[in-house]
Formats: sequence, structure tokens, C-alpha cells
Amino acid sequence: MSLLQRSVDRSATELAAYAPEMLLDLKREATEALATAKAHADLVDKALALRYSQIAQAQRLAAGKDTGSVTFSDGPIRISVELPKKVEWDQTVLSRIVSRIQAAGEDPSEFVEVTYKISESKYNAWPASMRSSFDAARTLKVGKATFRLSLPGEGA
Repeated sequence: MSLLQRSVDRSATELAAYAPEMLLDLKREATEALATAKAHADLVDKALALRYSQIAQAQRLAAGKDTGSVTFSDGPIRISVELPKKVEWDQTVLSRIVSRIQAAGEDPSEFVEVTYKISESKYNAWPASMRSSFDAARTLKVGKATFRLSLPGEGA
């Protein structure tokens, strides 16, 4: 039985008490198990796509839609296939449209959502005097910490 299998019912507090070498082994086993499970899931997803994509496309076509959800049966199994929409907007073209709306005396916020972003690398390259005028609009949030363990001589 692997260390990962023996540790599955333990709490994070219990695991934190493990020797560093055990934590390294546990992290390696978990990473390998995750990669294996992802590869298996990807393989099954490819098989499902091979088996059901054409049927789902025909169902969508019959329903007069390019995207969305369709449901059908294969023997006793009910299959639902979701093909989501992914819309992307050309920012340059939208900017010109917003300018025309403003020039016509209309409020573009009735039609378009505008989001302002500043690249963090550009912000950090600005002089402090320029950054200070933007600081009130900036909130720094942190993500989840990532821990990498290795033995001396291994890549970090």
C-alpha cells in the first residue's frame, strides 16, 4: 500500500507532522496519481466525443441551434451533451463603436460594459508619482500558495 493510500483518511494537521521526506514522497505520489487520473479522464472524454459528438450535433441541428445542451439515450444510458458558447469581442472595434455612441450624444453604458485593466508589469514600471494616482483603484488579492518539495540536487 502506498504512502498516499495510507494517508488518505488523515487530516492535514496529521500530515503536517510527517517528516519532510515523507511529505516529499506524499506530494510526488499525489502529483503522479493526479496526472494519471487526468490522463484517464481525458481518454474517456475523447472516447465519449468519438461516440456521441455526431449524434449531439445532429440533435442540435434538428433543434435549430449551434450550441447549448441536447439529451438523448444510448440503450439504458441517458446522455447529455453541453456545447457552451464562447463569445469574444474585438476590443478595437468595440472602442470605435463606443466612441460613435458617445459622439451621437448617447450613453454607451446602456449598451456596452467597459472594463479597465492595467498590466501589473506596466504598473510596476511607472514612476511612483504616476502609480500613486492609480493606487486608490488598485486592490491586491493573493491566490493559493503553491509548495514544491525537492531533495538537494533536484530541480527546484
